[in-house]
Amino acid sequence: MNDVLRRRSVGAPAARSTLLTVLGEYLLPRPEGVWLQALIGSLRLLGFTPSAARQAVVRSTREGWLEAERIGRRSRMRLTESSTELLEDGARRIYEFGRPVDWDGRWMLIVLRVPEQRRELRHRLTTRLAWAGFGSLGGGLWITPHTGREDQIHAEEPAQLLSFRAELGALGDTAKVIQEAWDLPALRRHYEEFLADFATDPDTADDAAVFAAQTALVHAWRRFPFIDPDLPDGLLPGDWPRPKAYELFHSRHERWAPAAQSHFDALAGA
Repeated sequence: MNDVLRRRSVGAPAARSTLLTVLGEYLLPRPEGVWLQALIGSLRLLGFTPSAARQAVVRSTREGWLEAERIGRRSRMRLTESSTELLEDGARRIYEFGRPVDWDGRWMLIVLRVPEQRRELRHRLTTRLAWAGFGSLGGGLWITPHTGREDQIHAEEPAQLLSFRAELGALGDTAKVIQEAWDLPALRRHYEEFLADFATDPDTADDAAVFAAQTALVHAWRRFPFIDPDLPDGLLPGDWPRPKAYELFHSRHERWAPAAQSHFDALAGA
């Protein structure tokens, strides 16, 4: 997964981060593109000033997320090939995340060795491990119950990586391993905030209000694949809030989609 998507997905709701949500939710299904004013109008509806909205689109074009075609006095905006691939990968991860996870009882262990003087390299690699759902047990040892994620981590010279697949022995305690490797109380608070934020419906007679709610919903949900290690259900407390949040996200998204898309259609055709 591209580092840009990871950073934008967990960052503050700045204009460019919100624009990424708009692009993935509404522009991705439109290879023909939309007028520039549709993107600016979307961001304005979501609370950004005209100058902040325009700057977000301009910077995204400059950095290769979008490409512009001048037609008379107007500009038609399309996703570039690279950003299309980025957003398609992101969409798959976002909409598939939260389903029940089976587990065969094995763990993937990775030992990370980085020369002491290469702190920037250590930070980069440990960030990638965390993004991939690995938890740190200290001493350069990282762990995940997802044994298939080995290929998501690549060593950079002079760093060294060693990987193992193993089961917990008689001297271990699964609950203590999880407690040490991941901050589940903090993650629980994020899910509870999500459930509270989207507990009620917007005015369903107002397409603009539904558009704003739908965009906020996707924007909030898309960060979970990057902060939640997606532990199997058997390793989590019985009252873990992720299943409830998953159901809320998909039910709200399905119900709000027609009105939200209708409003973006109106913006696109203006």
